[in-house]
Amino acid sequence: MDFLKSISFKHLDVLKEVGNIGAGHSATALSKLLNKKIDMTVPDVKVVSFNELTEWLGGPEVFIASVFLRIEGDIPGSLFFVLSIEQAERFVKQLIDDANFSLRQSTYDEIGLSAFQELGNILTGSYLSSLSDLTDLHLYPSVPALSFDMFGAVISHGLIELSQVSDYAIIIDTVIKEEDQQEVDTVKGHFFLLPDPASFKILFDALGVTDDD
Repeated sequence: MDFLKSISFKHLDVLKEVGNIGAGHSATALSKLLNKKIDMTVPDVKVVSFNELTEWLGGPEVFIASVFLRIEGDIPGSLFFVLSIEQAERFVKQLIDDANFSLRQSTYDEIGLSAFQELGNILTGSYLSSLSDLTDLHLYPSVPALSFDMFGAVISHGLIELSQVSDYAIIIDTVIKEEDQQEVDTVKGHFFLLPDPASFKILFDALGVTDDD
């Protein structure tokens, strides 16, 4: 039986714990960056097929903002952080205090791009640090790369090799909000964690989760 098909609620609970620890680290760093209290939560973790993944955000032609990095070391894989364009613009507007910032034009404001890059660095770095701390595994991320494109084009970069071997990806939902902020103003994004197929068993063994749990 494919190891990924045997993923249980116990596996997802452990991944959610990793996500929440990473979210706590991210919230601290973002609070310092924005000079305001930021809360981050991980409301859900799920496993979906690659076919479902492109439809999950509304189809392959949905325009998104993403941060991508490749993970090397004990559990090679790929990591995406994905936001809708609207959500990315909302965050950058708050960060640079520019209500006119837009990601829907031919040239992007360099200050805004730097702000989004910093968001990506903080979120992916905090998540991988929490994963490494909990597993004692050595993880070596590449420099995060920004993309503003259709979801299908962005995600295919990370799936092109994996889809020949495996059929699943892990989605870790993330909610970013200022303290006491209204729900409508929260920023909602998603981590797509794509460990190479052989990395899943190494990851769950290191987290203390076995197929029998």
